[in-house]
Amino acid sequence: MLRSLGQRRVTGSGEDPRVAELRTAVSRLRRELAAHPAEFPDRAIAEDELAALAAMTSGGAPEVPRLRRSLLLIAGAIGSMSALAKGLAEVRDAVELFGEAPRG
Repeated sequence: MLRSLGQRRVTGSGEDPRVAELRTAVSRLRRELAAHPAEFPDRAIAEDELAALAAMTSGGAPEVPRLRRSLLLIAGAIGSMSALAKGLAEVRDAVELFGEAPRG
């Protein structure tokens, strides 16, 4: 069962708490990005990858390599925009909950 892997399901909902954490962080960053007034060249990339992450959270346990790829694309697209740094850090922390991607 999941307990042997150090994971627990949320009581009542049956949802993996890591997925819930990721969904919350992604939703928050999407709202912050939508409200951010500045246009920048890679904004569409960030929006697309956040949408992809949101979709991954609705289908159960997401694939760790895909999570990490999306995170890198979002970080690269947002760059050093300090107004979005906290939201990006929350998404990164949520992705880290899934552990390391298997090396192959």
